Amino acid sequence: MQVSVGHLREISEKSLMRQGVASSSAQLQADLLVEAELRGLPSHGVQRLPRLVARLKAGLADPQASGDVRETRAGVLSVDGGRGLGPVVMMRTLGRLAELAAGQGIALAAIRNANHIGMLAYYAEAAAARNLIGIVMTTSEALVHPYGGTEAMLGTNPIAIGIPTGARPYVLDLATSRVSMGKIHHHALTGTPIPEDWAVDAQGRRTTDPEAAKAGAIAPFGAAKGYGLGLGVELLVAALAGSAFAPEVGGTLDASQVANKGDILILIDPAAGEGSAAGLATYLDRLRASRPADPAQPVAVPGDGMRARRDRALCDGVKIPQSLHDEIRALAEG
Repeated sequence: MQVSVGHLREISEKSLMRQGVASSSAQLQADLLVEAELRGLPSHGVQRLPRLVARLKAGLADPQASGDVRETRAGVLSVDGGRGLGPVVMMRTLGRLAELAAGQGIALAAIRNANHIGMLAYYAEAAAARNLIGIVMTTSEALVHPYGGTEAMLGTNPIAIGIPTGARPYVLDLATSRVSMGKIHHHALTGTPIPEDWAVDAQGRRTTDPEAAKAGAIAPFGAAKGYGLGLGVELLVAALAGSAFAPEVGGTLDASQVANKGDILILIDPAAGEGSAAGLATYLDRLRASRPADPAQPVAVPGDGMRARRDRALCDGVKIPQSLHDEIRALAEG
């Protein structure tokens, strides 16, 4: 069904506030979920809300926590999220980190004990809006098989980069897996098969059944390259945040375990270098104007498609399954 953005925000916020989440925190969490819907990423959208409410009810997410932020060295923050909502902890951390980056050029935060932070582009874009370069990484449960293997041993381990380039920042957000597990969950929710190169089942065989894929493992993107990058993120986050490795991680896809993955946020002040946002924007426009393979499909820059989808959805509304809408509305109404 098609619903207005305002309606979706309202029922999402209300469902969180009924669990004791402060209005400002509920607005932030709901905004991240709705933004994912607007940008064509339903895997990170409101389908996650019922599970988040269940985590709040079970005491696995603290509706009031915003994180304990400590500076361990110059420009380095260690953050214990206190089981807080991921966006609440991340945005508080980003605010403090921005102050450090503005003063010394670069700053890093390592975050543990926070709930799922959702779409990483949200934070990369927030950094770019502050005229800072943002690099965001996070880990997850073991969902991805190593190159040459069939057993889930790595997280989907996404990475996002936001670079201020004027009115249209460069925003890259990608999982190091072939797809996110959230996308497979979305196919299961909507009863649609997945492409056969996305995942293997529990026996290590390629599958188009999203339910079988949930019990199996996702392929790394780009074969050995994605595997190597995903493993690098796994090691980097664990080294800095002290978080668990993927086979021992839980709490981002269930309502039964404390979230024990880790998150990394790096902010860089471009003014500490010699470049300019105008120069970057000019180069991106040259890329957009370059000769396309298909004349009907102009060359785009990461972030362009996301903004175009968002603009359309703001006018047309968001399409979500009727059953999901009814579930969220019931949560909002008690």
